[in-house]
Amino acid sequence: MVRGSIGRLASRALSVGGKWQHQQLRRLNVHEYQGADLMGKFGINVPKGAVVGSVQEVKEVLKNVFPSEKEIVVKSQILAGGRGLGTFKSGLQGGVHIVKAEEAESLAAKMLNQVLVTKQTGPQGKVVGKVYLCEKMSLVNEMYFAITLDRQTAGPLIIACSKGGTSIEDLAEKYPDMIIKVPVDVFKGITDEDAAKVVDGLAPKTADRQSSIEQIKKLYELFCKSDCTMLEINPLAETADKKLVAADAKLNFDDNAAFRQKEIFALRDTTQEDPREVAAAKADLNYIGLDGEIGCMVNGAGLAMATMDIIKLHGGTPANFLDVGGSASEGQVVEAFKILTSDDRVKAILVNIFGGIMKCDVIASGIVNAAKQVDLKVPVVVRLEGTNVDQGKRILKESGLALITAEDLDDAAEKAVKAYAK
Repeated sequence: MVRGSIGRLASRALSVGGKWQHQQLRRLNVHEYQGADLMGKFGINVPKGAVVGSVQEVKEVLKNVFPSEKEIVVKSQILAGGRGLGTFKSGLQGGVHIVKAEEAESLAAKMLNQVLVTKQTGPQGKVVGKVYLCEKMSLVNEMYFAITLDRQTAGPLIIACSKGGTSIEDLAEKYPDMIIKVPVDVFKGITDEDAAKVVDGLAPKTADRQSSIEQIKKLYELFCKSDCTMLEINPLAETADKKLVAADAKLNFDDNAAFRQKEIFALRDTTQEDPREVAAAKADLNYIGLDGEIGCMVNGAGLAMATMDIIKLHGGTPANFLDVGGSASEGQVVEAFKILTSDDRVKAILVNIFGGIMKCDVIASGIVNAAKQVDLKVPVVVRLEGTNVDQGKRILKESGLALITAEDLDDAAEKAVKAYAK
């Protein structure tokens, strides 16, 4: 239930010509089983579980981990929410099932290496490479818990609700008075009083109060020590044996902390990400895939946004946001072109460079080398202005390539749209 719900509230978006596009966030996202393992290391109660990547592994887990369990929860693992209500392209309904232990193997076989489509994956879906097998717990109550970063209080904010198991948006609409928010002083850390307020907001029915307070403090400890940007548990459940258990959780981590969270960032699953964005990150480029037909390569986020707006003004649609930054090398320019041309939807490319720190001759050399390496099959419109612009234009002219030059941004956008229309 949890994967991605509060993230949709906290995430930023990109508006292009009236259409909202999801913006790439530099936050590490991990699978449910990885988050459960991390929480267990901090003393947080989680269901017993094991991840499998093949049918043979299912047999081994059932024998060694769940030898006496009559029922098993089988959860497909993808980095997207809405798994329970998702549909596999093979026709199987739902990415989360509770089945008899003897049926777990056949169900896992139907999930593994299949494409699961949910409301968050888009119609293309995501491939299920792992399945998480968990014990079926006897839950007597479901609540909602999250920690995120709050700009207003300039620190961590704990959000809790006595009802859970559904999205925070639905909870906020149906039970606004039941949602409590407890800001935590980042310098003092969480106090017993803070944790007690959260427990009172959760209003557990059977769980021991003091034990619950300790669980909340451990969750906060995990949030801080692991450099989380978000920790969401939905549901945070009470079990029949009076414990609070993180039944399903989503954790995001700050990419700026990768240097000191090497073990956590080693968990990154690039198979679940847009391969273009993975390639861009390796080349230290800022790239966001959109759904248009004109590929853009620009230096500077503001100029990139303006370029996309003017493309739309002239009747085109941008295929991406790509900022090469102010100090890109010739090699990075080549990589940028490889990424742009790997998108089959790109029918024309617009290069818009205002040379300051980024020199126009470096960009021009990169364009020429990229054209030779990539075997460009789409028209390329180039607008250069600024540092070393004359040298840059000379490099382009002497290259012998069929490039379309433009004098200003408006001219460039108009030519890119016309080139695509041809």
